[in-house]
Amino acid sequence: MIQKLGQVMIYVNNQDQARDFWTEKLGFRVLAEEDNGGGMRWIELAPPGAQTTIVLQNKEFVAKMEPEMNLGTPSLMFYTDNAEQLHQDLKNKNVMVGEIVEIPAGKVFNFADDEENYFAVMERK
Repeated sequence: MIQKLGQVMIYVNNQDQARDFWTEKLGFRVLAEEDNGGGMRWIELAPPGAQTTIVLQNKEFVAKMEPEMNLGTPSLMFYTDNAEQLHQDLKNKNVMVGEIVEIPAGKVFNFADDEENYFAVMERK
């Protein structure tokens, strides 16, 4: 039986730039950074206190190893306690953000990383 979601893989072109985006602009922490010396490198990050982590994988390397693998960006929804404050903070850090939209479940907006992968954030009611 599955008990929880452990990791989400995000395949990126520049792992260092992606790590810096998540840590410097979103406040995530690097939990592990591994390199097997043969081209397989990954960086595991998460916001403080999170149970699920994000693992930044080298898109080019994974594509060579597993040509059939779907390397598209997963559709991720993050939660926040204050959508307006986070939205303004990301704008101040020059992160591409969409407008805040009210939906029945709460307030939501999108943001993009430096490779224009889009993610969403929701302040639940």
